[in-house]
Amino acid sequence: MCGICGVVSNQPVNQLIYDSLLLLQHRGQDAAGIVTGLGQKIFMHKAKGMVRDVFRTRNMRALPGNYGIGHVRYPTAGNAHSEEESQPFYVNAPFGIVLAHNGNLTNVDELKRQLFNLDHRHINTESDTEVLLNVLAHELEVATRGLTLKPSEIFSAVRGTMKRLRGAYAVVALIAGYGLLAFRDPNGIRPLCYGVNDQGEVIVASESVAVEGTGHQLVRDIAPGEAVFVELDGTMHTEQCTMSSKLHPCIFEYVYLARPDSVIDGISVYQARVNMGDTLAQRVISTVAPTEIDVVIPVPESSRPSAMQVAYRIGKPYRDGFVKNRYVGRTFIMPGQGERRRSVRQKLNAMKQEFMGRNVLLVDDSIVRGTTSREIVQMAREAGASKVYLASAAPPVRYPNVYGIDMPTRGELVASGRTVLEIQDYIGCDALIYQDVDAMKRVIGELNPKVKGFEASCFDGQYITGDINEATFAQLEKARQGKNEDEIEEGSRSRLSLQGTQD
Repeated sequence: MCGICGVVSNQPVNQLIYDSLLLLQHRGQDAAGIVTGLGQKIFMHKAKGMVRDVFRTRNMRALPGNYGIGHVRYPTAGNAHSEEESQPFYVNAPFGIVLAHNGNLTNVDELKRQLFNLDHRHINTESDTEVLLNVLAHELEVATRGLTLKPSEIFSAVRGTMKRLRGAYAVVALIAGYGLLAFRDPNGIRPLCYGVNDQGEVIVASESVAVEGTGHQLVRDIAPGEAVFVELDGTMHTEQCTMSSKLHPCIFEYVYLARPDSVIDGISVYQARVNMGDTLAQRVISTVAPTEIDVVIPVPESSRPSAMQVAYRIGKPYRDGFVKNRYVGRTFIMPGQGERRRSVRQKLNAMKQEFMGRNVLLVDDSIVRGTTSREIVQMAREAGASKVYLASAAPPVRYPNVYGIDMPTRGELVASGRTVLEIQDYIGCDALIYQDVDAMKRVIGELNPKVKGFEASCFDGQYITGDINEATFAQLEKARQGKNEDEIEEGSRSRLSLQGTQD
């Protein structure tokens, strides 16, 4: 999961892209990059770190131009330590193309072989973004055959690109001297939308919050398999670039990834989480009698809407029993220093008056590895809770995610190969309640009948691209085992934790 945006304006766009990336910072905190275009010349700055740290005044002054793209990185493929693998990526032929994307390609090894053996293009990193960029560049070269670039040739190149790609991808690309291109995979797994303002400015972004938060009016989501090209004068062209497309957005966007004030594919993220609270409350009642619960407490932040609805449905008070320290930075690791996992206690502190002598129902958005949940349960007990029940607004995470979320391998998932009672014993709570996967799909899907299904592979094991099998899992596990301990731990720390303590 990453955050992307692109802008075409008649004014300088560096500040607007910066502001958009701040609004998308929750989607990636490892690195950030901005590219702007002034006529046919492009300017780039990217580095590891948060947006506010990567871009100083001198960097912003060096980004002139009235069109550009931006990216915040959450590494799921390639080397999390390499600044060279920060996005956007650039190739100078044809035309000069700069590209950023959100998602993961599942056939990247096959594409690398094709690029080397057939297209004669060089790949210099382990990033699948560089692969995607070179596929698009090759298809643009084939479509134009040395002629002037037109929207029809651009869409032809996107069609050729989509035929070769497998996996999940939302893309923004700057074509030097021509404009902004954006497109979305045929399953619509990763989100992408666009908006405009009264001055004719066009913005494309991963979430609606980056559109509306920068003073634009949200127009719509880019459809699965659709491409949008915006010329430098603001003229827009759109075209469906695949014969078969279906809208199956990633359900984890609604569970955890997206900001609650975003609307993705016509579904309010906040309302989705409230609805998940409704069905979770029914599961709670069937497991623990409400008379056995004194208070409902969320694990900050994204579980709050679900927790409030659970409290309302079971008729118990809702309290913020954990205070989150928003100013805990990432621990700096000196070269060669052994990794020491930071405790969740650096980020959360329990208020004893909300726990002392009470039977507490904790509500989290999801449980992935289980280590964070176990420590939070222990914190509640140390704060004086008589009993600690834990409810997850998401179903058990039993399978890896291959579409752009750094979901661990099966051996690292606490729910993989364990029963609910075994997970309960591992976490140390008095009762463990999970969301039902079918109920979750139903209550989120009801918010937009046009959404016919969801990509929910980490919960149900159904991989929508149809190219994921046991060999894929074995390869993922082998790659992860090949990393040293510092790489794995730094990776899980520098990315979003996916354990209910979202920044």
